Amino acid sequence: MTDQPDNPMLVYLRRIDEKVDRLSADMHDVKVRLSGIEENLAGVHGRIDRLELPVERIERRLDLADTTH
Repeated sequence: MTDQPDNPMLVYLRRIDEKVDRLSADMHDVKVRLSGIEENLAGVHGRIDRLELPVERIERRLDLADTTH
């Protein structure tokens, strides 16, 4: 018995199976990288949020703030 099937349909199915396996591995890598990006973005948002109060204080001291808040 040989490693290569005689049936062309089995050849195509095995090729499709290999491609699906590669796509699955690629998607896993994409998900891992996207999770890292989301975590970093959340950190950036947190830093920006912490800057809001000091900036408002500076604006009030320099009389740059709108007093209608």
